[in-house]
Amino acid sequence: MIYLDNSATTYPKPPQVIRAVQSAVQTYGFNPGRGGYRQSLRTAQKVFEAREAVCDFFNASSVESVIFTPSCTQAINTVIKGVLKKGDHVIISSFEHNAVARPIHKLQQEGYITYSIAPVEIDDPDKTVDNFRQLINAHTRMIICTHASNVFGYRLPVERLCALAHGNGLLFCLDAAQSAGILPINMQNDGYDFVCCAGHKYLYGPMGIGVLLIGNDNEVEPLIEGGTGSVSDDLNMPNFYPDKLEAGTLNIAGIIGLRAGIDFVKNKGIDRIRRKESRLIHDLSKELEGFHRIRLYHSADSVSYHTPVLSFTVDGTDSETVVKYLSEQHDICVRGGLHCAPLAHRSMGTQETGTVRISPSVFTTYNDMRYLLNSLRKFS
Repeated sequence: MIYLDNSATTYPKPPQVIRAVQSAVQTYGFNPGRGGYRQSLRTAQKVFEAREAVCDFFNASSVESVIFTPSCTQAINTVIKGVLKKGDHVIISSFEHNAVARPIHKLQQEGYITYSIAPVEIDDPDKTVDNFRQLINAHTRMIICTHASNVFGYRLPVERLCALAHGNGLLFCLDAAQSAGILPINMQNDGYDFVCCAGHKYLYGPMGIGVLLIGNDNEVEPLIEGGTGSVSDDLNMPNFYPDKLEAGTLNIAGIIGLRAGIDFVKNKGIDRIRRKESRLIHDLSKELEGFHRIRLYHSADSVSYHTPVLSFTVDGTDSETVVKYLSEQHDICVRGGLHCAPLAHRSMGTQETGTVRISPSVFTTYNDMRYLLNSLRKFS
């Protein structure tokens, strides 16, 4: 089996991540903060060490500002529903995933907020920034923006958009689901107010773990309330991080596995990982440009402006048919359809057919890509 759907979740996981998850279940299967016995305290120490590793990796302002969540989606929902007030206006990009678009849209339907969609201009960051600027009004509270499209890999000028937000007294939230572990993210240097990450993608952790990073002393109201193991005699949630936003039992195996995944990425090096995967996508793009029925949505020469993701369509064939053919005939795993990002497909004119998405990982080889190319010759 050749797995090329790493934008959905990375597979396989590094051996050290597998060992860490196994160790978490066998050795640290205790509830941290809920008991004074040594096993609970040792587990709490492991959680703290993982929090420290995340803080260091993203250069967050403090260990306490690292919030563990069940997913990037929940991290995003926590920011949206824990920060925005009635009457606020939000600007999102035309490439947003449904993890951003759906909660924002629902709040508008309920009459709680309003939002605008800023068109992303491919390979024209100046125009993209200007499109956001023109949508700012007196009620705008926040810009929420994906770091890189999960469909087309296009990197948005998020550093400039963050500066635009702060220059107008707005908050900036970065959806780093597709970038954490591939693109450098520096909370303090870049000044992001919120960064939401998926642990199971390019941080190589297990499923079921996400991270919310809070910067600039911002206050977020809890998405859910419940037990934290702290201030238990008060029916109000604790007013300090991380406890304020971490109600309920934590995913210990996910947290310890995420720490191992981050160590793996650090040891490999983000730049080294990205260069290898980008070369795979560049070479694949070059070859596919000669397949007359296949349409690409960025050229091989523009790979440096994208994360290592490639989407294409085949004339006369919908994307799901191509995915089924590759799976059943060649045991190749890729993703077709709309990728939970209809806004991006509308922007690129692919909403009717969807696209076939290729996303390698650090474990993908040149032989894997060569096999994919040979398998696609049927559609050439």
